[in-house]
Amino acid sequence: MKHELTCIVCPRGCRIQVWEEEGVHRCEGNQCIRGEVYAIQEVTEPRRMFTSTVQLNGSQLKRCPVVSSSAIKKTDVFKVVDILENVVLEAPVFLNQVVIKNILESGIDIIASRSIKKDAEASD
Repeated sequence: MKHELTCIVCPRGCRIQVWEEEGVHRCEGNQCIRGEVYAIQEVTEPRRMFTSTVQLNGSQLKRCPVVSSSAIKKTDVFKVVDILENVVLEAPVFLNQVVIKNILESGIDIIASRSIKKDAEASD
């Protein structure tokens, strides 16, 4: 079965066809090796960068934005969402602070994507 997709690695947007032949994935239509790597991974094990927010105490802001340190398996996205529903951070929070280390034993961390100061009024 041939899969056709548009490469998102660079602005060219190559239309790539991917198929499996004798246990090996083949590509056609890509103009660079990065497109081939992307297309094969997208067909065999798609991954996405993950962004969300978690609850925050001690600040006038009630949520803190977080991001994965690298792309996670697309099949794990909702598992990560479920885990983050129970996370509560205390201000102050610092940019790139690890919120959850090695989520789902993937080797990927969930990190804060901004610094947030502790608010004197919010802690009363």
